[in-house]
Order: sequence, then C-alpha cells, then structure tokens
Amino acid sequence: MINWNALYDRLREQMPSLELRRDESMARHTSFQVGGPVPIMALPKNEEEVQQALSVAVLEFGVKPFFMGRGTNLLVSDRGADLLVVKAFDGLDRLELLPQGEWPGRSTILAGSGVSLARLSKFALEHGLAGLEFAQGIPGSVGGGVYMNAGAYGGEMSQVVSSVSSVSCPSEEFVREYVNPQFSYRRSQFQGQDDFILRVCFSLEPGDPAEIRAKMEDFARRRREKQPLEYPSAGSTFKRPAPVDGEPVYAAALIDGCGLKGFAVGGAQVSEKHAGFVINRGGAACRDIVELMAQVRERVFRETGVTLEPEVRYLGREGETWNF
Repeated sequence: MINWNALYDRLREQMPSLELRRDESMARHTSFQVGGPVPIMALPKNEEEVQQALSVAVLEFGVKPFFMGRGTNLLVSDRGADLLVVKAFDGLDRLELLPQGEWPGRSTILAGSGVSLARLSKFALEHGLAGLEFAQGIPGSVGGGVYMNAGAYGGEMSQVVSSVSSVSCPSEEFVREYVNPQFSYRRSQFQGQDDFILRVCFSLEPGDPAEIRAKMEDFARRRREKQPLEYPSAGSTFKRPAPVDGEPVYAAALIDGCGLKGFAVGGAQVSEKHAGFVINRGGAACRDIVELMAQVRERVFRETGVTLEPEVRYLGREGETWNF
C-alpha cells in the first residue's frame, strides 16, 4: 500500500519549487475532458525536477510514475487511477536551433518534451525548415507525439526525429540518448520501456517559407472542414486497420459504412462529421466512451470481419480494463 501523504510530503521537502497537486482531476488534463482523480500530479519545469522526482518516487517509495504530455490521446477512468502522474506539458519547454551538425544541408531543432507540436511546427516555419508541416494541427506535445509516433496527412514523427534523450526507471539518474530510435505505425520503442522523454532532436531540410506556410494552412483548412474540432475528443479513436487483400482499409470508412455516424451512448457520440472521431458532445463519462467504442468495435467486426484497435490509451485503477 502506497502512503501517498508521505510521498507528497517527501517530494515537497526535497523540491520546494516543484509544482505538486493532490487528488487532481484528470478531466482537467485530457482532451476528452473526462477522468477521475489521481493522488499526486507533479508538473516539473525542467529536467532536474524530473530526475529528482523520479529518484524520490522510485528509489525511496518504489512508486512507478505514469508519464503524460498534453493528454490528447488518453482516456481516464471515471474512478481515476492510483498513480503518481508526471506531466511534461507546460514545462520542459526548451526550443532552439542547434549549430550545423554532421549532416550537410540539414538543420537540427532541439525541443523539450513539453513543447506543443503546434509551437514546434511554427518554430520550424520561422527558420525556413520543412518536414513538420503535418504536426501543425496535432494538439499534443513533443514527448507524447514521439511516444505515439503521431502523424497526419502522410507525415509522422519517425520521418523527422533523429535522436531522443530520456531517463528510465529505475535508473533515473542516467540520461540515455537514442539515435535513430525505432518506430512503426503509431508506435515507438518507448512504449513499454518506462522512459520519460526529456528532449528530442529533429533533423529537417531547408524549404521555401511561403511553401511551408501554404502547406500548413492547407492542412489546417482540411482539419476545420472534416474534423469535429468544436467538441472534446482524442482525435482518431481507432488505428488504421491492416490492408485487406492488399487494399488499404480505414477505420472511419468502416464505421461510416456500418451506419454508425451519430450513434451515441450517454454523452459520447460517433461524430456526424467524421466517423473516425468519438466526441464528448456534453457531459460524457469515461464509461460512456468505453461502451460506445465497444459497441462500434463489435458492430464493425460483425459486419466486415475487421477488428478495430484503439488508438487512444486507457488509464484506470488496478484491474480495470477496456472491457473488450
């Protein structure tokens, strides 16, 4: 049994400047705007605070933290979770153009894991660097984007990430650098590694600022026209399925083909604008979203034989699952 009061007091004693919150509602920190409380949330502003917090939590109390960015791909149980949550977003905001490196004709941007992808892509535009246009409208952070290999409109993080620096539990005193880390569709090698991503280097090519801006504006226009941006959601709810008979298959098309646009459970709904999005149309609970996803998944499998896999991550108390 974890003594959360003792852990909180020890963190406060060790790091008076570290922002700590007790019994913090996760609904305040997820794009779905649902989720119950966690006993402690730490919001470090720099790498030193991350390492000190991990040292106390892991080495002194045996507590394995849960790392999060902006919470844009996270669904949290209504009951919350018994976890120490370490949130990078709004902290770890270092962002700079590094001196010319070993790759002629390319430039490197270093970004802290708490930097938003929107800010990162704008920074690249300001320096005339191409390759991050796709990230302009992704609402997550650098750390979360790398962890999930976020992507859109034919681009993804794997195409531009050259190295990642992280700390790992329980060896949190050592910063590890991964050069050319491994990625696959919506996955990275950091899933399952218990690594807290501190900073990321992006290798980019020079481009015409006018062309870069035009591409970003085109992506933004397409998002406004096709996606339900006016409602809380976690973006694409399900991963793109594997090809069938060599032909690409898309979750949104399958869901739409099953007549599920507008289908609702409580306050959760399959968007009428884009069937790939489950939205919180007002007052949804986590259980509504989970039940809706389960029914969509069952219906699509029954009618098409395709099994949809969630793209969002679920966080709950011990023993709680997706229920499908």
